[in-house]
Amino acid sequence: MAPEPPLLSMSGITKSFPGVRALDGVDLDVQAGEVHCLLGQNGAGKSTLIKVLAGAHQPGTGEIRWRGEAVTLRSPIAAMRLGIATIYQELDLVEHLSVAENVHLGHEPTTAGFVVRGKAAKESTSALLKRLGHAEIDPARLVGELSAAQQQIVSMARALSHDVRLIVMDEPSAALDPDEVDNLFRIVGDLTATGVAVVYISHRLEEIRRIGDRVTVLKDGRAVANGLPAKTTPTREVVALMTGRNVEYVFPDRPVSPPPGEPVLTVRGLSRAGEFEPLDLEVRPGEIVGLAGLVGSGRSEILETVYGARKPTSGQVLVDGKPLKPGSVRAAVRAGLGLAPEERKAQALLMLESVTRNVSVSSMSRFSRGGWIDRGAELGAARAATRELSLRPDNPSVPVRTLSGGNQQKAVLARWLLRGCRVLLLDEPTRGVDVGARAELYAVVRRLADEGLAVLLVSSEVPEVLGLADRVLVLREGRVVHTAPARELDEHRVLDLVMEGSPAS
Repeated sequence: MAPEPPLLSMSGITKSFPGVRALDGVDLDVQAGEVHCLLGQNGAGKSTLIKVLAGAHQPGTGEIRWRGEAVTLRSPIAAMRLGIATIYQELDLVEHLSVAENVHLGHEPTTAGFVVRGKAAKESTSALLKRLGHAEIDPARLVGELSAAQQQIVSMARALSHDVRLIVMDEPSAALDPDEVDNLFRIVGDLTATGVAVVYISHRLEEIRRIGDRVTVLKDGRAVANGLPAKTTPTREVVALMTGRNVEYVFPDRPVSPPPGEPVLTVRGLSRAGEFEPLDLEVRPGEIVGLAGLVGSGRSEILETVYGARKPTSGQVLVDGKPLKPGSVRAAVRAGLGLAPEERKAQALLMLESVTRNVSVSSMSRFSRGGWIDRGAELGAARAATRELSLRPDNPSVPVRTLSGGNQQKAVLARWLLRGCRVLLLDEPTRGVDVGARAELYAVVRRLADEGLAVLLVSSEVPEVLGLADRVLVLREGRVVHTAPARELDEHRVLDLVMEGSPAS
């Protein structure tokens, strides 16, 4: 008896854009009921491959077979009709529509050819949300009012509203806390138990080992490994395949003793009602202080309040002992503060502008004379700042949207270097950044601190906080529950603290 063909088979897939060969003969096969993990650095071809699979891109050459039969995916609708759904990292939901309207967008329930609105759509959506373990989400609620984790559940419900047999998940855990990741994995397990296949993309290798069955690795548009066993392939081997070199999972050496000198940043009794309780902290020149806690613990809100993007309920922020005007970003920037926010594409970068303009935008007064901008001086300053951080490609004239995640983050850092920033606020600095680029960013941040910059760091990845910071403040529900040198903590201790809320020390 002949064996069952794979649910999906992609053979020899190529795709070129002007000046770039994004895919160069990629093979991928996915079995029904498996979690097939797709790995690769930014620029390896993952996004292009899944867009071919989703019908958003047409391949140059190659063959796609679905349940053994050759198919042509001419559009996302054609892919969906076959049973292929894609949940992108940047969720494509309509914020001003309700949950039910988003779930059924483009295929509203009908009777006798007429669209049925209201009750039928809400009942169908409620059933899907219950299947996903989130019956508490109101189908009538606007999507824009939901948390990031809830919006992701809505995207999954929309995928399941079709007769889906394969779901592509692009970085689904990027904005989730540990409990939400556990729920995501439960959902994936329930789906695969019914024969649904999942193509799972993540930069977090520990997730791949936990949830994956097989792994395909892309590098420079080619599949350098197909179908590796996810749970037994050594991490070092996977990293070497992704990067073409061995990458040690070590952080840069930090100083043995705390840096001398007076604090450059001082926070006294700072609070925001309903977000975080009064806290005190200090950061000295050359020091990296980390804030660790679950999503919703107040980490990002603290950073944004220090930066002046949120007005505090009480307390002060001081730079060199001088208080800043509360709720004023202008005052913070003038005092030497710079923020690299969590959502760099939406909050920090001008995606259609050049790297030069993104780097110079906070220092335009340096290049403006009588209403005219000295383009040569602007370009020269941007080039110097980006070279200091080894940003690639070494061409600040290219649009920032063409850069990888790691290099986009370097562009944000270069902006504040050019500005002469003295206190750098980092919120999820390696979100969406691949393994090799993470190591580079860690080295950059440590070097900037060693050169005298004060750094306040937020990350949802506890190993990142412990590996990069000198001191750590552990947060739970908006309150500091523990403060200690990073070398005195480990991941289990931090997780115990954020879950139990031990008394502050």
